[in-house]
Amino acid sequence: MKYSREYLGRIIFIIVGAVISIGSLFYSNYIAKELASKERDEIQLWAKAVYAQNSPDPRNKGLLDMANRTISIPSITIDEFMQVVQLQSVDPKTVDTPEKLRKKLEEMASGGRDPIPLELYDGSILQVFYDESSLLKSLYWFPYVQILIFGVFIGLIFITYRSTRDNEQNRIWVGMSKETAHQLGTPTSSLLGWVEFLRTMPIDQTVPDEMQKDVTRLTKIVERFSKIGSQTKEYVPYNLSDLADSVVSYFRTRIPKNVSIVLNNLSDEPLQSLINPTLVEWVVENLLKNALDALGGKGELKVELSSNEKMVIIDVSDTGKGISKQLWKRVFSTGYTTKTRGWGLGLSLSKRIIHQYHHGKIYVLNSEINVGTTFRIELKKM
Repeated sequence: MKYSREYLGRIIFIIVGAVISIGSLFYSNYIAKELASKERDEIQLWAKAVYAQNSPDPRNKGLLDMANRTISIPSITIDEFMQVVQLQSVDPKTVDTPEKLRKKLEEMASGGRDPIPLELYDGSILQVFYDESSLLKSLYWFPYVQILIFGVFIGLIFITYRSTRDNEQNRIWVGMSKETAHQLGTPTSSLLGWVEFLRTMPIDQTVPDEMQKDVTRLTKIVERFSKIGSQTKEYVPYNLSDLADSVVSYFRTRIPKNVSIVLNNLSDEPLQSLINPTLVEWVVENLLKNALDALGGKGELKVELSSNEKMVIIDVSDTGKGISKQLWKRVFSTGYTTKTRGWGLGLSLSKRIIHQYHHGKIYVLNSEINVGTTFRIELKKM
């Protein structure tokens, strides 16, 4: 299976991000273990200072004060009768009752921090319970904060990349549309002249009449392309039943003889929406063209109109080859196509017209392989 460079780039980017995140977790955990070991050594040193403080040698009297100034690890020293002998960096209010003291000692002893026993010169036994320093506790959270910052950074990069790419695509679409409208304008005008010439000839007049319909359709296409990228678009109240009827009538005389097309209006009320008729008609035509391609020259096309309290709904269905479910969203991506010819812009432009220009929705309602597909358009109801 071949992957695009963009897809491979995303995979590599995700892998690098995962490696950095996992590496950060392991390294922070290693540093935390080293710091926890160092803090135990420090608390043992402090315990020796407590021991020396109780010795008869007067030269040891200042050792505990020195240790208290250099060591800020929270600790509680208790005697054999569960009485507090010494507090270090611990709020006295948190241990002012036997129950609070018991809970605090249990909390300190959790995580493998066993109390340090201390036998004094007079034979009494003390126990030194200690907790993690604020620095060590912060260190445990550091990798998660780092991953969060990394995730936000990656998100901002992705949003910026998508925005830049979308803007670039928009410029390409607008440029292509304007150029297409320009290129089609001259031959379309010429064809109009030839149609009028044929009307003066002694021939069956249904020929120029049908040609006139096709030339009128080409004129509409030129108008549609010229409107892509325009800052101002003409929105008018329009009956979508009339729009669908116009499109279906045009297709009915131009589809293969083994293909039938049906138009069903399931609503008794006018299906009006504030739209640009030229652009919405283009979308319906594009869906019918795709549906016709999916039939392969044989089957049924159906356009069905309905409504609910807020939306007017147009369903375009076929009995063609279908679309696998994992591709339902991808078919609207720029450049995606299953045809040997074409640039894969039709559904992408259709989505742009419905979503961005009309604030509606267009999506695959359902599809089954070798059974058929239904696309749905939803537009705001007037």
